[in-house]
Amino acid sequence: MGRAFEFRKERKMKRWAAMSKTFARLNKDIILAIKEGGGIAEPDLNARLRAVIQNCRAANMPKDNIERAIKKATDKDAADLKQVTFEGYGPHGIAVFVETATDNNNRTVANVRSYFNKCNGSLGTTGSVEFMFSHVCHFKIGAEGRDAEELELELIDFGAEEIGVDDDAIMIYGPFESYGGIQKKLEEDGVEIVESGFDRIPATSKDLGSEETAEVEKLIEKLEEDEDVQNVYHNMSSSTEEDA
Repeated sequence: MGRAFEFRKERKMKRWAAMSKTFARLNKDIILAIKEGGGIAEPDLNARLRAVIQNCRAANMPKDNIERAIKKATDKDAADLKQVTFEGYGPHGIAVFVETATDNNNRTVANVRSYFNKCNGSLGTTGSVEFMFSHVCHFKIGAEGRDAEELELELIDFGAEEIGVDDDAIMIYGPFESYGGIQKKLEEDGVEIVESGFDRIPATSKDLGSEETAEVEKLIEKLEEDEDVQNVYHNMSSSTEEDA
């Protein structure tokens, strides 16, 4: 099995365990999708928004919540969210890449810096660890009635690099820039996309003992609990990560 698929199996983010925080992050995803789509709030005309709504449904987010988020995004007084990334090293030299969505960059910078400092880490400069991660897109579709190998042959020309079966679903991975092409091909073929999004997969992982892992997890937890943080990626590998 390939690197992207194994990464997903090993590292299931703890942040999705708290339903309220999941919805808050999805709300921001909706706002950003509409902003990036030129203000278009119609899913049929905004492919990224359509994908985010699919993720909302996969997370069992109520329809009313989705509609409120769309309305909020189109309000002229809506907060001006921006995507900002941070890079640094946690304890024991673990590389950490943080994606945020914020309407107050000064607040976010101060908070993220304090988490690194308090956990014996150091916030780095842009590009200091990004090169250690591959930016990829992923799609989750139903596996029933589909042959993963045949699907891979169909999608390879659209940028798909890796396909694997995860429980009752098929996971499709490709480079970040192939997202639109793969999404379009699946939709043209009438394939229902259960979930889609992006990941940053470390080129290499670093093994740590249980005590060292706990120190790094303290930093990760502080970051993930911050309301501005959308995703946290790292290159730590340990047995405890399976429940993360």
